[in-house]
Amino acid sequence: MPSLNDTKTPSEKNMFDDIRPFNNDEVAQVTESLINEEELQSSIANFVFPRSYSLFPSITRKAIKLYLKYQQKHLVSIDNIQLEVSKYLSRLVKKSTDGFTFSGIEHLPKNKPCLFISNHRDIVLDVALVNLALHKSGLETVEAAVGDNLLSKKWVADLMRINKSFIVKRSEENKRAMLKASKELSAYIHYALTEKRQNIWIAQREGRAKDGLDITNPALISMLLLNKEKAVTIEEYLQTLNIVPVSISYEFDPCDRDKAIELSTIDETGSYEKGEHEDLNSITQGMVGDKGKVHLTFCKPITGEFESSKEIAEAIDEQVINNYKLYESNLSAYSALYEDGETKTVNTRLESRMTELTENQKQWVLKMYANPVKAQKSYIANN
Repeated sequence: MPSLNDTKTPSEKNMFDDIRPFNNDEVAQVTESLINEEELQSSIANFVFPRSYSLFPSITRKAIKLYLKYQQKHLVSIDNIQLEVSKYLSRLVKKSTDGFTFSGIEHLPKNKPCLFISNHRDIVLDVALVNLALHKSGLETVEAAVGDNLLSKKWVADLMRINKSFIVKRSEENKRAMLKASKELSAYIHYALTEKRQNIWIAQREGRAKDGLDITNPALISMLLLNKEKAVTIEEYLQTLNIVPVSISYEFDPCDRDKAIELSTIDETGSYEKGEHEDLNSITQGMVGDKGKVHLTFCKPITGEFESSKEIAEAIDEQVINNYKLYESNLSAYSALYEDGETKTVNTRLESRMTELTENQKQWVLKMYANPVKAQKSYIANN
């Protein structure tokens, strides 16, 4: 893969130092800090060697540290790190899916970076699969947006930023600070696309679409347009951003039970309180859990005249929804909920995922699988 991280101008460091990804001249210092981070050692040990870690935590951590120390000599640049990540990701996808496919590469313009906006089902895998598809196609991977709500500890933020992630500030204390953060983010995305010539990925909304309804937040588009000069039309600025919607379809969601329990709780009580390590558990389950078949479609770039952020968001939604790959899990859930007839048989694997759930929780599982079918049918009927 071509490297776009060899040089960074002083102005970039000054303007975007608190949100940008790390670059090559920072790799040695950041990796050294990460290797010595005991919590990271524990996380890796618990993930890779759970039994050994439960019996001999200190020894297992030391073994992980020695391994990371050995690997460090190979991790001298961002590209080296990305190549290592791609090896682990390929093995992970092979182990946790029944096959990963992608299409639409021909829609990507040559020699022009893209701003990929995808539906958001999994905290980590959505962007990881975009990167895997690009890497397999010999294209530059993305810089990925990650919310600071997932970066409560410095070492977690460092780990993300050394793997080409930039930070979206969602925890600012007041409206003025939030506006400033949004302007900085908008400027950085434009800078990365136009000056660094770097592909960018961002989810279509904050938080996963737990009910299977993929809807782009118009506020995201408004943020992207904050950096637009008044004399520049929306149509002209869209050509600069080169927004490419991405539609990701999972046959099975590894976190479907947890999402159903959360949605059912909100439905019944009006609120839901996350557990202390819930996001981390969701990340782990999303990575290693059974996903069945997975397909990703790169859609056509968003072009033309638009009057508002809402119109642009709707154009993204149309492409995402119309490019779903619908599996038997989706079709049988839709049939069970919405189609007439005496026989309503749910896909066997989907049925097995609903064991020990309450009736309300089962209904939410069916809804999250049926909603992509419902949305696609609605678009077809109305166009």
